[in-house]
Amino acid sequence: MSELLEDNDLKAALKKCPEWDYEKKAITRTIEFEEYMEAIDFVNDLAEIAEEAQHHPDITIKYTKVTVRLTTHDMGGLTDLDIELAQRVDNLVD
Repeated sequence: MSELLEDNDLKAALKKCPEWDYEKKAITRTIEFEEYMEAIDFVNDLAEIAEEAQHHPDITIKYTKVTVRLTTHDMGGLTDLDIELAQRVDNLVD
């Protein structure tokens, strides 16, 4: 299992995820789509990636906006798993 990121490592890791906001031991990103079904397709693609990584985000869908929240629940904060999944989400979106 990944270890919690220490302050210096956390700052460096967050630079790899500039679209994400850090708050309360988690990172979040909200992505807006033009159509509802685009948002649902994104969530389905994200679910496959998360299942493959065995690391599951909290996902909130509000019509065309999808908010993804990443944290390693078992560790109580951010680990490399969260940063890696955030980068995969970025690749999926961009």
